[in-house]
Formats: sequence, C-alpha cells, structure tokens
Amino acid sequence: MMSVRDVPERSRYEITVDGRLAGHADYHDKGEVRVFVHTEVDDAFEGHGVGSTLAREALDDVRASGRTLVPRCPFIRAYIERHPEYADLVSSQGSRPRG
Repeated sequence: MMSVRDVPERSRYEITVDGRLAGHADYHDKGEVRVFVHTEVDDAFEGHGVGSTLAREALDDVRASGRTLVPRCPFIRAYIERHPEYADLVSSQGSRPRG
C-alpha cells in the first residue's frame, strides 16, 4: 500500500510503500507559493507508479491548501505537462507548462 504525507519539518512530501520510505518530493515555500525543487524515488520502487502517485498526491495537497506552485523540479514539471488538469496551480512566478 502506498501512502503520501507532507512532512513540513523536512520541507518535503514522503511516500511509503508497505511502510518503507520509497521516495520524496522536496519543496520550499515562498509565502503562498510552494516551490518544488527535487523529486527522488528509490531505485527499488522504480516502474511501479510511485513517482506518479507522489506527484499527484503532492499536487492535490497544494490545491487543497489554496496555494500555487513553481515546478523547478523536472519530474514535477513533466508530470504537470502530462496532466494539464494541474496547470492552473502553476504560479505566475514560474513558467507555465505547455499542454
């Protein structure tokens, strides 16, 4: 089972698979803008949808919080390009993904 949670004291979202840390998406906040800077998935979990689940849950959390985001992380940027339903979250401070 996959579970994603925001860990504000570490400025990242973490995803666990069956209780094991499988990856994380690092961010920093600038006011109401969440800037995603790095996403990493452990090699043992590659190809199982872990990165996509992490991105989706993190972006859903940003939406629920009323924030916008800047996708400096290439993985998050590419996820938004593949899922244009998240493009409205991109702050004017960041480049809007093509979609």
